[in-house]
Amino acid sequence: MKRSDAPRLVDVAQAAGVSLASASRAMSGGTGISPEVAAHVRRVAQQLGYEPNLHARGLAGGLVPTIGLLVNEIGDPYFSEIASGVIHSAALENRSVQIAQADRTPDSELAQVQALLRQRVGSIIIAGSGYADPAHEQKMTDVLADFTLAGGRAAVIGRHHLPIDAVLPDNHRAGISVGQHLAELGHRRIGIVAGPIELNTVSDRIAGLREGAGAAGAELTVVSKAFTREGGIAGARELRDRDLTAIVGLNDAMAIGILSELRQHDVRVPEDLSVVGFDDIAVAGDVAPALTTARIPMFEMGQHAVGLILRPASDEPRTITTDHELVVRRSSGRPRE
Repeated sequence: MKRSDAPRLVDVAQAAGVSLASASRAMSGGTGISPEVAAHVRRVAQQLGYEPNLHARGLAGGLVPTIGLLVNEIGDPYFSEIASGVIHSAALENRSVQIAQADRTPDSELAQVQALLRQRVGSIIIAGSGYADPAHEQKMTDVLADFTLAGGRAAVIGRHHLPIDAVLPDNHRAGISVGQHLAELGHRRIGIVAGPIELNTVSDRIAGLREGAGAAGAELTVVSKAFTREGGIAGARELRDRDLTAIVGLNDAMAIGILSELRQHDVRVPEDLSVVGFDDIAVAGDVAPALTTARIPMFEMGQHAVGLILRPASDEPRTITTDHELVVRRSSGRPRE
């Protein structure tokens, strides 16, 4: 049988009717599980022909206290703020942080996590959105299951389909707040410059915008671009000649790109078009005009993630949901009559 066809720890957990964490403890001899349940899980594993990943088992007892942090792009202010929170909390625990960078694709994320595992890090934090299709994350689930079997700890920041601890940004309700803000100003034709649609962060924020603005009868036009300043420029270029009164960038980097493109074409903000972003990165209040945005507590999310991986493992994944705050500045106003 090929390794890819072999039973996985998640298969054992499902067949035994226990959580992935409990299956891991049963197979590794960990505490926090009754002898009867542990014996049951091991019997099921034997019946299925499950064989633990030998590389992962070889790591047991050899993990170092370093925290591996995976971000999509360290130059993105969203991820650099999260990284600052992780590094701050890790330093208080006398732990170092090793940062790896993916390129917003499942294959790249998986490769970077595997690279961190080869460094024998004791814990991993994956920062960034998961993918709307759970099949994309099944390989990652398998890798992290082997990692936890070896005694490692893992957590994510963002909505994922991974059965591990998570810090969840308030993306949906932040979208509602932005949508309601624009609707209350009188906007009924709103453009959205989104990142890749398959990202949960994107789908959550769009769903919130539709709920917040749609209640007032607003029509939303969505274009999908790279989740960057350059993506914002491209999206604004596509939308600026349409009959819109406001454009929303699904992160502040995109919104700043939108402002730049509109300025190049003498489109006044907010007199001709209102512009709103998400996240409230450090420069959001310094651009001209100052950017209205939904503040997401990025630094604190990094701190929460460290707190989760420092806790003992739990039978069920734990979640910490953060709040948001609508920060109204000069880039949003009433549409022209």
